[in-house]
Amino acid sequence: MALKTEMLVCGGTSCFSSGSEDIYQNLVDQLADNNLEEETKLTKTGCFGFCEKGPIVVIYQEDAPTGIFYCQVEPEDVQQIVQEHLINGEIIDDLLYEEPDTGRKIPEYENMGFYKYQQRLALKNCGFIEPYEIEEYIARDGYRALGEALTHMNPQEIIEEVKTSKLRGRGGGGFPTGLKWEFTRKAEGNPKYVICNADEGDPGAFMDRSILEGDPHSVIEGLAIAAYVIGAEQGYVYIRAEYPLAVERLEKAIKEANKLGLLGKNIFDTGFNFNLEIRVGAGAFVCGEETALIHSVQGDRGDPRSKPPYPANQGLWNQPTLINNVETLANVPQIILNGGKWFSHIGAEESTGTKVFALAGDIYNTGLIEVPMGTTLREIIFELGGGIPGGKEFKAAQTGGPSGGCIPKENLDISVDYDTLIEVGSMMGSGGLIVMDEDTCMVDVARYYLDFTQDEACGKCTPGRVGTKRLLEMLNKIVEGEAESNILDKLEALSVEVKKTSLCGLGQSAPNPILSTLNYFREEYEAHVFDKRCPAGVCEALLDYTIDEEKCKACGLCAKKCPAATIEGSKEEGYTIDPEECKDCGICEEECPFDAIARG
Repeated sequence: MALKTEMLVCGGTSCFSSGSEDIYQNLVDQLADNNLEEETKLTKTGCFGFCEKGPIVVIYQEDAPTGIFYCQVEPEDVQQIVQEHLINGEIIDDLLYEEPDTGRKIPEYENMGFYKYQQRLALKNCGFIEPYEIEEYIARDGYRALGEALTHMNPQEIIEEVKTSKLRGRGGGGFPTGLKWEFTRKAEGNPKYVICNADEGDPGAFMDRSILEGDPHSVIEGLAIAAYVIGAEQGYVYIRAEYPLAVERLEKAIKEANKLGLLGKNIFDTGFNFNLEIRVGAGAFVCGEETALIHSVQGDRGDPRSKPPYPANQGLWNQPTLINNVETLANVPQIILNGGKWFSHIGAEESTGTKVFALAGDIYNTGLIEVPMGTTLREIIFELGGGIPGGKEFKAAQTGGPSGGCIPKENLDISVDYDTLIEVGSMMGSGGLIVMDEDTCMVDVARYYLDFTQDEACGKCTPGRVGTKRLLEMLNKIVEGEAESNILDKLEALSVEVKKTSLCGLGQSAPNPILSTLNYFREEYEAHVFDKRCPAGVCEALLDYTIDEEKCKACGLCAKKCPAATIEGSKEEGYTIDPEECKDCGICEEECPFDAIARG
């Protein structure tokens, strides 16, 4: 019987944790029960990116080549999908995506704002192929670039192609990839090594994880090309232990590539040998820094060291070493196949190609997106992201993870590229993008990130070990209402000093959240320090709860629920909160059915 239907079931970590494995198994059973196995191909893919709407099932049929996108599917929906969609040919309205602004149901994912504004290069196979099956990757031009590189190009020609593309490192630093490859190739010493940095530690970031889960062979192919260019025969993928699914799929992909002779000895009969191994990290954020990563791969404590010498000259076991991150390597095969000029025409002038972002926070559509460099922040938030829920105002966006900064609403129309983000006090980082609405306290945001970086600091240098601790102490004083009047000057001065004197990139960038929020939201800091007030109503120590007389119906529920008995009054006179005795627990606000309790 001819194949009539292909069903794609998201098998990324987010959907997996929400029951996609049960959905897949139920589909296997239902297809068998209805004798549809031979005419239906069932594929467990990697991440589709639209994590907010998972688990996801996409159905392609002869009369629906664009695919019908079902979201928030549950295992019990499978029988209905098979019966109504596959057998009766009816689209199930209740499982379709609904636009947040219009409520319109959209069957085809290509017509959703979340997808139609994307340009997927690094993610082009994620959500479309079975990551365990190397044949599916090969069917979509997989390993063609490696074959082209080994049989028709010499290393310098590849370097020139990558330089023409203007590809910059996607791990955060943005250093030109072609130059890094050239430096490592020209470095004296053998053997040489190549490492893929998959130690993705930024809170809320999962770009690298999704590529490794959904398209591991693209990274393997990129690594093999890089190894050929610099003259390395051994490579490593350094990945954190918190990514068990990515580790599992990468291990399987390496075995499959070895089996087909795409790794190992005499690849494509060219005499080129390349072996690849996985090294699993223990989750230290600092090991994302390349010198700390090298120490960890060697089996040593993951401490950074001063540079120079750079890893290109003295890296793994003191030998020349090339380090690129997952997303960077995933772009390499397409540059070899399509040419550096093709890639350079995508994106911005000095920030070419696309960038993958983990879009999260106070926004309708959260998940993984890939857009051309130079896309504006407004387009990302309101066209792909669907805008801010609850009719609230956009306040700021945080890019670059703990090392980045906060971008206010007056900069909504900036071009999202390496240089522009630095100009406004932030950075690209690995690709975290967190959206914040009007109810966000920017002082608390800075405190959150400093708490993270201070906890993750390795302790090797005094600015990183002590400086970040003093910064966090000052922020804690501010949000607790215990700050002295000159604390903001001290906070800013110490931030600048830590930035200038820390040993590695983690310490040097740790003050960025403070400096950017001081720059754009200084009035919030001043309200905390001088007025002992949190304008956003977030910092509990600075909250005063009051009862709005116009909204209050004098039902007395707040007084009954108050555990500290600080609310007094009667039905006739109304109720008031004693500000001196109030414990700021917020129970009255939660319990009031009329929204009559205000905080601020």
